[in-house]
Amino acid sequence: MDKLEAMAIFVEVVDRGTLSAAARYLHIPLPTLSRKLGELENHLGTRLLVRTTRRLELTDAGADYLQAAKRILEQVNEADRGAVGEYVTPKGELLITAPLTFGRLHVLPIINAFLAQYPDVNVRLALSDARLELISEHIDVAVRIGPPGNGNLSSTRIGELRWMVVASPDFLKKHGAPKTPADLAARPCVGVDHVNLSTHWRFRSPASGAVVNTPIRARLSPTSAEAAVDAAIAGVGLTQVLHYQAADGLAAGKLCVVLAEYEAEPMPLWLVYTGQSRLPLKVRSFLDFATPRLKETIRFTGR
Repeated sequence: MDKLEAMAIFVEVVDRGTLSAAARYLHIPLPTLSRKLGELENHLGTRLLVRTTRRLELTDAGADYLQAAKRILEQVNEADRGAVGEYVTPKGELLITAPLTFGRLHVLPIINAFLAQYPDVNVRLALSDARLELISEHIDVAVRIGPPGNGNLSSTRIGELRWMVVASPDFLKKHGAPKTPADLAARPCVGVDHVNLSTHWRFRSPASGAVVNTPIRARLSPTSAEAAVDAAIAGVGLTQVLHYQAADGLAAGKLCVVLAEYEAEPMPLWLVYTGQSRLPLKVRSFLDFATPRLKETIRFTGR
């Protein structure tokens, strides 16, 4: 058995989603491809893939082996290029995920600049507020707000994003600005349902630094912070969001910050990626490119 060939077949099967699609791409007869994949599993003594009538799914062993195989194949390719004196450049496809609004506003421009500098790399960008699993979803890099993830992932801390409570100037004229979190009980608020901000908001005592969980009266609870910001601009109530989510409204004078001295602990921003040792060149290049630019970005969006 040619182990490197078997690894390459396994990776291609996972990337293509089916045995037949991989066989067509590799120009290998389907029975031959299936046999070679079976030989690899027999050699390892474990199942890498669970075959169903509709799709292939990685086993836990398969997910671990996939990452190892990709690293090994990337290293072999780099060694081949170096041996013949070629200039090694990042190549291939990157799958990146980021929160919906932050990704569109602040990650996409960085990716656009990265693509201009690295013409042999293609990027698939999954914009989602759901925390996608890197290994099972075959994601190379995730931009995450909040906890970075489990210990099987590597991460680079970029900085912090501020929480703030905002309201429209007209709303504050009508209802008055709250002086303490307790004042929120007497004022209509706009919660954010999907992040559990529809019933309680978190603050920090300026005197002791202790966390203060304050109940609110949510007249409206949309499932996105952007909708909550729009409602706050329309005068429905106060809302608590991250600074970048309210930045346009603040810059335009449509929103004002209140309770600044009670702001909750800021949310950390991370670049998260798989792999503990040597990274594929395309991933390393993106991390090196994106890290300083994201740090520069949150100088303005997080403070």
